[in-house]
Amino acid sequence: MDLDKSPADDRSDAARRPVFDATITPHRSLGQNGFRIVMTLVCLSSVISSIPFVVLGAWPVAGFFGIDVLALFIAFHVNFRHARAFERIVVTPLEILLRKVSHHGREAVWRFNPIWTRLEKQTDEDYGLLGLTLVSRGQSVAVAAALSPQERAGFADALGAALASARRGPDYGTP
Repeated sequence: MDLDKSPADDRSDAARRPVFDATITPHRSLGQNGFRIVMTLVCLSSVISSIPFVVLGAWPVAGFFGIDVLALFIAFHVNFRHARAFERIVVTPLEILLRKVSHHGREAVWRFNPIWTRLEKQTDEDYGLLGLTLVSRGQSVAVAAALSPQERAGFADALGAALASARRGPDYGTP
């Protein structure tokens, strides 16, 4: 046992200890290795397809094949840049910290008091949970937009339980 720490320090640490900590990133099904494989196959098929046109003297067609490969590369590049965006939500008994970072690197931070914050859900009977919003004192911020409706429902349950736990206060243990 640490003799330098007082019981008040333990309570302060417990109040700052996260009840919930989640980072949400956009789903991307193709990683860097998959990207390399796809681009290699597209380049090979483009070169092989353009050979007959070059042999027949219609060499400008080969350039159009190259433009298609370039357009696909640019589309993947934009997709990978958008994958850098994320949301981080940390709930403690003292505050809710919501940090959103865009794919450009711009950061926005919101801080809420868990006692005054509620979680609003927008549902549709056909599609499920369409949106989640943290609302506190007239301020509302959408969260978990990158998740599918099923993932968002599970996230909403976990975040709702964390908010309820944060409202109860820190667990100091038994004396």
